[in-house]
Amino acid sequence: MMNRLWLLFAQIVTILLAALFIIATLKPSWLSNGQIHSIVENVTLKEGAYDGNTISPGSYHDAVKKSMPAVVNIFTSKTTAKPKTRKGSNGKSSDPLFKFFFGDQPPEEEPTSSLGSGVLVSPEGIILTNHHVISDADDIDIALSDGRKVKAKIIGSDPETDIAVLKIDAKQLPSPISFGKIESVHVGDVVLAIGNPFGVGQTVTSGIVSAMGRDHVGINTFENFIQTDAAINPGNSGGALVDTRGNLIGINTAIYSNNGGSMGIGFAIPVNLAKQVMEAILTNGSVARGWIGVEPQNLSKELAESLGLPSSTEGVVLSGVLEGGPAARGGAKPGDVLIAVNGNTTKDVRQLLNQIAQIGPGNEANLKILRKDKELELKIQTGKRPKPKTLN
Repeated sequence: MMNRLWLLFAQIVTILLAALFIIATLKPSWLSNGQIHSIVENVTLKEGAYDGNTISPGSYHDAVKKSMPAVVNIFTSKTTAKPKTRKGSNGKSSDPLFKFFFGDQPPEEEPTSSLGSGVLVSPEGIILTNHHVISDADDIDIALSDGRKVKAKIIGSDPETDIAVLKIDAKQLPSPISFGKIESVHVGDVVLAIGNPFGVGQTVTSGIVSAMGRDHVGINTFENFIQTDAAINPGNSGGALVDTRGNLIGINTAIYSNNGGSMGIGFAIPVNLAKQVMEAILTNGSVARGWIGVEPQNLSKELAESLGLPSSTEGVVLSGVLEGGPAARGGAKPGDVLIAVNGNTTKDVRQLLNQIAQIGPGNEANLKILRKDKELELKIQTGKRPKPKTLN
């Protein structure tokens, strides 16, 4: 009997000690009459005096507030042909993964989607974006800053500058963005990139203008980029590059990257070129550029010496001249070295393309050439530049 009582007593004491340990660990206030003793008796904290309506010094909030509502998200979808799948002896797909996702009778075409950004530039619903954002799209949806989604139609696009113009029909549109002046943009200026990177939603990044007039990048036929280190990531294409006043100075287009992410080198189409292309598309539905029908080649020092010219000669060799084309009708011949157009020096092929394109079709171009050590001037009536070939 005594052993049983002693065992019961030991069990009760053990349970009470365990309960006391748990209370002391989790609820010490129950054992101290509600009073908590701090390690440090008195702590004084100092908080800054802030007015919620006051903007922090150096903030770009006003510029973002002015420009961000005009930046839209663009969702495109298109239907792409699906390659034929391998078939087993029973006539069904031999790929279990394909079968799992699509079933035994896959459609010949499947929908794909992508996203980018755009900039609302007028209260009539005109949107600027990149050509590559909407290229070959069957359906385009625009997500406005107020959360609404509307359908957009393509007014026109120019793959050679990577500019496209869209239009939406909606009431009470956000305030359109204000155009800046490219003359006011300088290397070292702070700029803000606004877009929808990776589909996470509207995002603002900041940086500086790293360089102006970047060409020979190999992105577009006609290049004159603003280079910036403001972070530009997938989904930012077609978005706004704005100055610290909130004015549009460029359309974000591409990045230099080895891994697909921002590495501090981004390119934007300058506002003056974007506006020029937009106005041409709104007026004519496309951009008409001058063309003379030649196959130009940069004049290297070695090539100049082989042609009997001083190695310091600058120009473009006409390695080919289209028979019956504008240049041929004006007297140009293969082997001619073109050194100036309308009195402006021509240093390389890209500069020649820009010079002739800006003259426009149907206008006269005065070409200064070197032919067998003789300087000649030719008058050529430019034609219309053919549309670039697209890959199927």
